[in-house]
Amino acid sequence: MICNECETCWNYDYDEEYDEYYCLMDLDEDETYRLLSSNKPHCPYYRQGDEHYLARRQ
Repeated sequence: MICNECETCWNYDYDEEYDEYYCLMDLDEDETYRLLSSNKPHCPYYRQGDEHYLARRQ
C-alpha cells in the first residue's frame, strides 16, 4: 500500500534485494483489505519518523 504519508512513516523501508519500498507492518489478508477499503484519510499504522532517523536509513 502506498499513501501520501508513507515516505515519512517509520514503518516504510527500502528492500535493496527487490529495489523497492515496502511497509514493515505485517498485515494479514483481512487487515490489508480493511485498510485498503477504508474511507479514513490516514493509515492507522502511520508513525511519524523524525528527519534524523529517516536520513540514517537512506
